[in-house]
Amino acid sequence: MPRTCDAAILTATVDYEIIIGLEVHAQLLTKSKMFCSCSADYASTPPNTHVCPICLGMPGVLPTINQKAIEYTVMTALALNCTIAEYAKFDRKNYPYPDLMKGYQISQYDAPIGQHGWLMIETDGKEKRAGITRVHLEEDVAKLTHCTSPAGESYSLVDVNRSGVPLMEIVGEPDINSPEEARQYLMKLRSILQYLGVSTGNMEEGSFRCDANISIRPKGTTEYLPKVEVKNMNSFKAVYRALDYEAKRQQEVMEKGERLVQETRGWVETKGITVSQRSKEYAHDYRYFPEPDLPPLVFSKTWVEEIRSRLPEMPDARRDRFISQYGLPLYDANLLVDSKAMANYFEDCVKLMLGSSNGANLHKKAKAVSNWLLGDFSRMLNATNTRIEDTKFSPKDLVEMLDLMDKGKLSGPAAKKVFEETFSTGIGMSVSKFVAEKGLSQMSDSSEIEKSVAEVIAGNSQAVADYQSGKEQALAFLIGQVMKVTKGRANPAIAKEILLQKLGGKQNV
Repeated sequence: MPRTCDAAILTATVDYEIIIGLEVHAQLLTKSKMFCSCSADYASTPPNTHVCPICLGMPGVLPTINQKAIEYTVMTALALNCTIAEYAKFDRKNYPYPDLMKGYQISQYDAPIGQHGWLMIETDGKEKRAGITRVHLEEDVAKLTHCTSPAGESYSLVDVNRSGVPLMEIVGEPDINSPEEARQYLMKLRSILQYLGVSTGNMEEGSFRCDANISIRPKGTTEYLPKVEVKNMNSFKAVYRALDYEAKRQQEVMEKGERLVQETRGWVETKGITVSQRSKEYAHDYRYFPEPDLPPLVFSKTWVEEIRSRLPEMPDARRDRFISQYGLPLYDANLLVDSKAMANYFEDCVKLMLGSSNGANLHKKAKAVSNWLLGDFSRMLNATNTRIEDTKFSPKDLVEMLDLMDKGKLSGPAAKKVFEETFSTGIGMSVSKFVAEKGLSQMSDSSEIEKSVAEVIAGNSQAVADYQSGKEQALAFLIGQVMKVTKGRANPAIAKEILLQKLGGKQNV
C-alpha cells in the first residue's frame, strides 16, 4: 500500500528530506520590448512613459516577436545543456491580476524553446548535477506600488513601463535538497547569464527573480507532500533564509499532526518569516491556449548550431583554464570566475604582465593578482558598494603596484595605503610617481632603518625581555612596531635582520 500524506502517521522522530525546485525569471537585455517597439530600458524613467497600445493591452492591437529575445533564449538554453525544440509556440496564460494589462500573459506552455538541460553546482566541495526542466520566453508584467494615503486608505499605483519587457523563465527540476544548494544554483545560473551577456542578473533591481517550490518528505520515501511556492526573495541571502525557515515550518506542521496545504507564501524580510498569500494554482487554472496573433517558431539545426558557435567561454571552462594556464588553486579560480567582470579584470592584469618584462614567473604573479582581488580589492568593493567595472583603480595600476612590491620598492602596508587612497578617485598619474610624491617608497637603507629599530627597542623593554627569554612571538611584535614607526615604509626583512643583530642571536619566527 503506498505511503499516504496523512500527517497522523508521522511522528517527531521522522527524519525529513528537503525537496526544492527553482523557477527563475530573468529580464533580457534587448533594446525593445518583447512584442512591441517600446524601449526596454525603463528602470530610471518616469512612470508610464515607455508605453504604447500594445504593451498597454489595448483592444485590436497585434504583437510582433522580438527576434533578439528569441536568440538570447536559445543561447541560454544551449549554455544550460538543453535540447532546442524544432518547433515552439506562444500561449495565452490567463489570470486576473491588476498588473497584467491584457488580463492574460503571452507565455509558453507545452512547446517551450529548450528542455531537458542541467548545470553543475558545488557545495561542501562536492559537485552535483541539477536538472533544468525547461527554458521558455514570455513578457514581464507591470509594476504595482502599494501606498497608504494620509487618511489611512490603501491604494496601488500602476507603472506600465515594465509591461512587455522580454522575460526568460528557467524552470529547474526538484533536484535541490538544501537552502545552500539553492543559493549555489542561483549564483551559478546568474554567472552563466552574465557571461552570455543576455541579462544583468541583478536580483536587487528585479532583473533576476526567483520563486522556489519547496516540500519535505520522510527520508527513504518517494512520494511528495504538498509543496509551497515562496515568493518575494530579492537576494541570495533572502533565498537561503526563506527556504531555511520554510523547511523548518513545514516540519513543525507535520510534527504537530497537522496537514500541509499547497499554497503560495511570501517572504517577509524584516520579520524573517513566510506568510500565506493564496492557494497555489495548478496549470489548468490558467486556461492556457495557443496565442492566435503570433506564428509558431521553427528552428533549423543550422541556425541553432550557428548560435552555439557564438557562445562565449562559460564559467566552468574559464575556471579550468585559470587553473591550468595560470596555476591558480581551485578555490581562487572558482571565486574569480563567479563574476565575469572580476575574471575579466584578472585577465587584463595577466595580459599586461605578459606584455612586459614581468611575464616571467607568471604563475607567481597571477597568484599575487588573485590575492589582491579576493582580499583587499573585494573588501573595498563591498565597503563602498562598488562594482569592479566601475572602480577607478585600473588593471594597469594594480600591475604596476605589484611590480613595485616585487622589486622591494613598496611595502605591503604602503601598497594598501596607495590602493585605499586612490580606489574611488583614481591615481591620475603612474603609481611610481604617486608613491614618490606621497613619500611612500620602501626604506631599504640599513642605516635609516637602524635608527627606527633603536627607537623601538628603547620604547618596548618588556617585548625585548620577552624575546630574550625565548618568546619568539615578541619578535613579530617588535617588527610591527618598526613598521608603525616608519609608517609602513621599512623593508620588513631588513628590519628583522637588524632587530636580531641588536637583540643578540637569531631565532625562527
